[in-house]
Amino acid sequence: MGILGLSKLVADVAATAIKENEIKNYFGRKVAIDASMSLYQFLIAVRQEGGAQLTSEDGETTSHIMGFFYRTIRMVDNGIKPVYVFDGKPPTMKAGELEKRKEKRDQAQAALDKAKEDDNVEEIDKQSRRLVKVSKEHVEDAKRLLKLMGIPFVEAPCEAEAQCAELVKGGKVYAAGTEDMDSLTFGTNILLRHLTFSEARKMPIKEFYLNKVLEGFEMNQEEFIDLCILLGCDYVDKIKGIGPKKAIELVKKYKNIETILENLDKTKYPPPENWMFQEARRLFKEPEVTPASEVDLKWEKPDEEELVKFMCGEKGFQEERIRNGLKKLVKARSGATQGRLDTFFKVLPSPTPNANKRKSEEMSKGSAKKTKGGASAAKKGIFKR
Repeated sequence: MGILGLSKLVADVAATAIKENEIKNYFGRKVAIDASMSLYQFLIAVRQEGGAQLTSEDGETTSHIMGFFYRTIRMVDNGIKPVYVFDGKPPTMKAGELEKRKEKRDQAQAALDKAKEDDNVEEIDKQSRRLVKVSKEHVEDAKRLLKLMGIPFVEAPCEAEAQCAELVKGGKVYAAGTEDMDSLTFGTNILLRHLTFSEARKMPIKEFYLNKVLEGFEMNQEEFIDLCILLGCDYVDKIKGIGPKKAIELVKKYKNIETILENLDKTKYPPPENWMFQEARRLFKEPEVTPASEVDLKWEKPDEEELVKFMCGEKGFQEERIRNGLKKLVKARSGATQGRLDTFFKVLPSPTPNANKRKSEEMSKGSAKKTKGGASAAKKGIFKR
């Protein structure tokens, strides 16, 4: 779920925090991508004609493999150096959210059974997508594929979004690529959404800048975390009746949830029973992650023949298509040594008008000295033709 309604709230209150960009403009950038989110996306979106998931001859789902292979090649072809981050164990506090998801899956299953009885093709497809679940086999397939492609991946001890944020904060990568807005709550400086969408969807990549979000919200990071808890997160229930507008108003006025609760009309806005907002806050501020300094990222040469064996021999993909994809991957990788200009040159802040004036005066004085010195030297015969 991420943070309920946060992207719309940012668009409404801090519009300058969002920019749209094309994938080609991330040339030379390293990006940490939420692999678990990507797996889920590919299992839902990558379909064959008729809407069913892609499968091998023995009926094994392969939508996720195709998604990882081609979307990764697209990124590398545009000069991006992706690193995928896989979820570890979910935090104990997420159990309630996982239970809610299970209930929704049960409802979707019942709706699917009914749709099949009614032979409602559209409803069957809709409910089937709602029942998509990432399995251990899907994860292992993706890791094996990435290894053969030479693309690094990280196994997070807990939440992938938190680990992505850690890699950004630690300077290992430029941004976190995920659809979950809670990467901002975990402190990533830059969040990229729609990065792993298909080219056919023609969706621009949306950049979210945390510093601009905080500036627009007139908050610091601690206040922003409390706002996200009030909006609705994966760890605890939210206070009923408090929407985004009320939530931001309360945090700006009272600064933290404790003071909000002291001043809140609890008959109108009853807080959840045994509300563990402090523990949720701790999970956002001090998530369980592998320190960025301990993560070594290496992009290797693809193992072409082993990759063909895996994709074609085991998973049933057409060899010609896979080899054509590999050619793109190898070519893109060989041309990826060129870096971005901004990694070589430090961008200095624009000088103030006064500084510009001083600089102009200094240059004028310097020019005058040079002219005077040049004239003296000419008189003395120092310059000769």
